[in-house]
Amino acid sequence: MSRRCVICGKQPQTGNLVSHSNRKTKTRFYPNLQRVRMILKGKRVRDYVCTGCLKAGKVQKAL
Repeated sequence: MSRRCVICGKQPQTGNLVSHSNRKTKTRFYPNLQRVRMILKGKRVRDYVCTGCLKAGKVQKAL
């Protein structure tokens, strides 16, 4: 899995998990990707799209 949105290019980001005692450990924050059948460049494709693009209507679903 590529962990990258096909439409907007959203990908994992790095950051810190901060505990109550303010210790910091590195972590990765992954985008919420869903596998969707859609029409991309005139062809039916099954690929990964983030939920933000789905809710915004940037994806034309293939039935």
